Amino acid sequence: MRVRRTVVTGAGAVTPVGGTVGETWAALLAGANGAGAITDDWADLLPVRIAARADDGFVAGLSVPERRARDRVEQLTLVAGREAWASAGAPDVDATRVAVAVGTAHGGIATTVAMQDTLVTAGYRKVSPHTITMAMANGPAAYLSLDLGSKAGARAPVSACAAGVEAILQGHDLIRSGAADVVVCGGAEASIVPLSLTGFGRVRALSTRNDEPLRASRPFDAARDGFVMGEGAVLFVLEAEEHARARGATILGAVDGASLTSDAYDIVGGDPDNQARTISLALRGAGLDPADVGLVHAHATSTRVGDVNEAKALQAALGSPPPVTATKASTGHLLGASGALGALVALLAMRDGVVPPTINLDELDPAVDLDVVTAPRPTTARHALVDAFGFGGHSAALVLSRS
Repeated sequence: MRVRRTVVTGAGAVTPVGGTVGETWAALLAGANGAGAITDDWADLLPVRIAARADDGFVAGLSVPERRARDRVEQLTLVAGREAWASAGAPDVDATRVAVAVGTAHGGIATTVAMQDTLVTAGYRKVSPHTITMAMANGPAAYLSLDLGSKAGARAPVSACAAGVEAILQGHDLIRSGAADVVVCGGAEASIVPLSLTGFGRVRALSTRNDEPLRASRPFDAARDGFVMGEGAVLFVLEAEEHARARGATILGAVDGASLTSDAYDIVGGDPDNQARTISLALRGAGLDPADVGLVHAHATSTRVGDVNEAKALQAALGSPPPVTATKASTGHLLGASGALGALVALLAMRDGVVPPTINLDELDPAVDLDVVTAPRPTTARHALVDAFGFGGHSAALVLSRS
């Protein structure tokens, strides 16, 4: 059977710097920053009191039941998914040929934490009957599937910070195999809660620059001290190319290669050798050489070890890497949605011919031998690499191409 090409025909986003794709893209090009102080009552209990939150205004388009009986991560998914579907022209397609795949690291952890507290302080009958459907990690995929009426599968990869890329990979596989003609896929995360912040804080993964949140996330910078937790959702509409062209859809770009591997190395530390292998496998799947890649959106979380490991992997896989951008400096780390956001940045950069900057990079770490973009830079790239690495040794990479 002939392998079908996967193209991107729609995108939606809610991020710490914008409530839509357009707002997010303009903010990233302008070097905006979504980080700020956490003002919740529990903030003073923690040594980390900064995060990058999405503006609460995103809920305006949701119904009352959707506001009351959906976890924040499910709400973010619905809003971004609806924008993606609308931007793709709301394709008229048989429901049995439409699938969804939404990755997340923590699912409805805010509901889990809140309902546990309610149980202890107020009792059994005060716990919401929607607790399970709000807390379950497959909730974002399930509710998006219900919203779209899709019947070709609702997949929910839970692979830490690689989940968004894995979801796109799953969508790509569904299209190529012929199991679906259209797939809405990407990642979502809403885990800015005390337990999550405490857990990451205890392994010293988070920045403690509480007095300067706008300067805290600094990928590849010599003075970086950890990431800033972010939240949001980024979803795409993927289609078989012939299906998209037959209906006259506007094509944003293509997914030409994808790879998912496991490091089998350490539960929190990544293996640069396997990360390099992951990148090489994605290139092989796209039928491209390292020199064909004109742009990299790096995972680059701003951790001491992670950024160096990734730089080593890029060097090993690409030889002399092309310009690299790392937008977590602006948005914080969206965990399960981060790789999907990277894919959005790469596609828009190729479409518009401009790479957004990596802000807060004052002094490049001497151990990082990369050309990191620190101001908007023109690009003629036809192919871009997006990588993502998660706790547990999940390594993922995408090769995206200009339409």
